[in-house]
Amino acid sequence: MRIFKTALSALASLMLAAGAANSAEPVKIRVGWVAPVTNWGTILLEKKDLARHLGKSYVLESMRFAGTPPMVTALANHELEIANLAYSTLAIAIKNAGMDDIRVIADEFRDGVPGWYSQEYMVLADGQIKKIEDLKGKVVATNAAGSAVDIASRAMLRKHGLIANRDYTLIEAPFPTMRAMLAEKKVDLIPAVLPFALNPDLRKIARTLFVQRDAIGVTDMIVWTARKPFIDKNRAAMVDFMEDTLRIVHWYLDPKNHDEVKVIAGRVVKQPPERFNWLFTKNDTFRDHDMRPDLDALQKNVDITHELGFVKSQLDVKQHADLSVLEDAIKRLK
Repeated sequence: MRIFKTALSALASLMLAAGAANSAEPVKIRVGWVAPVTNWGTILLEKKDLARHLGKSYVLESMRFAGTPPMVTALANHELEIANLAYSTLAIAIKNAGMDDIRVIADEFRDGVPGWYSQEYMVLADGQIKKIEDLKGKVVATNAAGSAVDIASRAMLRKHGLIANRDYTLIEAPFPTMRAMLAEKKVDLIPAVLPFALNPDLRKIARTLFVQRDAIGVTDMIVWTARKPFIDKNRAAMVDFMEDTLRIVHWYLDPKNHDEVKVIAGRVVKQPPERFNWLFTKNDTFRDHDMRPDLDALQKNVDITHELGFVKSQLDVKQHADLSVLEDAIKRLK
């Protein structure tokens, strides 16, 4: 009888534990993004039919930001779980904002990989700017000081003897407004990021002065980051999330789905699907199939951020990378 009661008690405990686990609220995961379509955060939920764990172990929310620097504040205030930080803002967040617990958990895209697209910096086709030196005394647009596109622009102009706020004026503006600002001659140089760079109306009035590869070579442009306490507390849900994310990413990168991808992109950006023939092809930036980052390239990129004076001290990237969640998710899909 004593053995029976002990077994019954153990069974009751197991049932209570299972009930508590089943009633647990899904982990809320907020993912930041800047550019529509080119940032995964804008299109993951367009294929939520592939997200097997969505609504069970986690719920997903996409959050828009004007640039990656504001995401640092959101991370600091626990208003964002996954920030797709540029190489520049990664260093700023860790070294300047003191968030030593930030970890690189996955990759988003790389610029300047040979054979793939590199971001363009454009001037008016019929304007006075013929070479980089002509920007002396002019106005240069950026989306946010310290962002990846901003660092590349500063690095390129510095190569030609031009220093920001000494030899030219910098002003911040959202990416969607860049074409109008250039057309109205409010600025003399704009960063033209995808998908805005391929806008036919921009191509009619502008030409490319240089590309990012010319400035800083191969760039691990955007990486996914999260804070270590959040990862540790919610590791199971994070692996579920990354498994779903990889399944969706694989679908988007599969050439056989390209026609449907264009329809989705057109719907998200409210443009004709045919404008997205470039998406996830070699006319786009490079994306690793399994979202693995290039930590060596990333190290070189953050070193440039330090050289330009945005970061107080040098950063060892590999000490701030935790790819274990990603690797566990990759194993599930094999």
